[in-house]
Amino acid sequence: MSVMTKEETEALIQEVLEIYPEKAKKDRAKHLAPNDHEIEQSKKCITSNKKSLPGVMTIRGCAYAGSKGVVWGPIKDMIHISHGPVGCGQYSRAGRRNYYIGTTGVNTFVTMNFTSDFQEKDIVFGGDKKLAKLIDEIEGLFPLHRGISVQSECPIGLIGDDIEAVSKKKSADIGKTVVPVRCEGFRGVSQSLGHHIANDSIRDWIFKDGDGAIGTNYEPGPYDVSVIGDYNIGGDAWSSRILLEEMGLRVVAQWSGDGTLAELENTPKVKLNLLHCYRSMNYISRHMEEKYGIPWMEYNFFGPTKINESLRKIASFFDDKIKEGAERVIEKYKPEMDAVQSRFTPRLKGKRVMLFVGGLRPRHTIGAYEDLGMEVVGTGYEFGHNDDYDRTIKEMGNATLIYDDVTGYEFEEFVKRLKPDLIGSGIKEKYIFQKMGIPFRQMHSWDYSGPYHGYDGFAIFARDMDMTLNNPCWDQVTPPWKKAAAAAHEAG
Repeated sequence: MSVMTKEETEALIQEVLEIYPEKAKKDRAKHLAPNDHEIEQSKKCITSNKKSLPGVMTIRGCAYAGSKGVVWGPIKDMIHISHGPVGCGQYSRAGRRNYYIGTTGVNTFVTMNFTSDFQEKDIVFGGDKKLAKLIDEIEGLFPLHRGISVQSECPIGLIGDDIEAVSKKKSADIGKTVVPVRCEGFRGVSQSLGHHIANDSIRDWIFKDGDGAIGTNYEPGPYDVSVIGDYNIGGDAWSSRILLEEMGLRVVAQWSGDGTLAELENTPKVKLNLLHCYRSMNYISRHMEEKYGIPWMEYNFFGPTKINESLRKIASFFDDKIKEGAERVIEKYKPEMDAVQSRFTPRLKGKRVMLFVGGLRPRHTIGAYEDLGMEVVGTGYEFGHNDDYDRTIKEMGNATLIYDDVTGYEFEEFVKRLKPDLIGSGIKEKYIFQKMGIPFRQMHSWDYSGPYHGYDGFAIFARDMDMTLNNPCWDQVTPPWKKAAAAAHEAG
């Protein structure tokens, strides 16, 4: 439970907001709140999915980042064109550690950068012809690719390039799927709209023949499932897939880490869609439920408590064979999990954590920390919606601090006052807090470690948290609150 009362958390928020002009203060106050277990819907206490205030440091990305960097980019046997200036494609290339199996440049292309490299003349005269030429060149240089997506950058929407017409024509010319994605970065308020746009493009261009033509290249079975919203960061999807297959299920598709175009096409024939990152893939999951009658459920494979709950919930959709398989898997890994907890909990118990990440991590990882005796005292989303916060309310302690699209200033001030032992956030925050003398884990790509999903991943997670928190290097740096206390002692 939180060490702060609701009134103390509210007072902290007001104190931090005092620096803002009145209008900004009023706006930001809507995005900060103490957690309240008594409310059913987070919209009664916190606002989300709104434009960031001009002039403050936001950690968000854009719609292009949500589509190309998250949903489409990890699909390994397709080539994803960044249609526009070179910078967006280069920045989004190979940054998320979406592990995959294959030979890069031959039959897999995730870490490569394909761009139409817009110049000034292309802004003036348009890029349709350049895009068509690029697709022809790709077909000649990389004949084993299975399809192409066209990820439009900001200039494409501004000048009106008809990427749909080019995609239709070139698809007919080369006999492969070409998907236009209207994910210009200026759309929406964050990368979240890019997820939605990408989901819709899969619906319209991959599932377009949903009357039976989809999924004909494999024989459906009674235990077929898909893993949706797992991007295989550090091998997460592989670690999760092991457990699902050990309990007797057949994983037909992974979306989209280490995934293929054929897996996308096969998904409308599965018996259950398993959704890990709700924010990025709930749209396509809902569509498949409505159109194909496929149920979907969220699952959480962070930490043994949540893994056990999720395996049992997944098994409830199937017969006794799968239910028995889930119990067998839980029992198999119990000694290993007991050993991990026995080793690391004494070293981590009582440590306080603050989180600020994207996707599912601000709530899904809470249970893993709690399995090690740690307490999450603050959490928030870069681009969450209120349905994300609805789910978070149940996971967090009462009166703990919740912050949406927190600014750089607010985050630093909250940290100074809450005095966490560990912060889990992104690369933009990492070096700020490390220089402040606070242990930090980069929780977007597991700080170049992982996997963190599954039982095997929990052992790595526990080791990494211990390695970070108990590293002797922190004895050489003093956090701000300790500096202030020392200065006050000397003055007194």
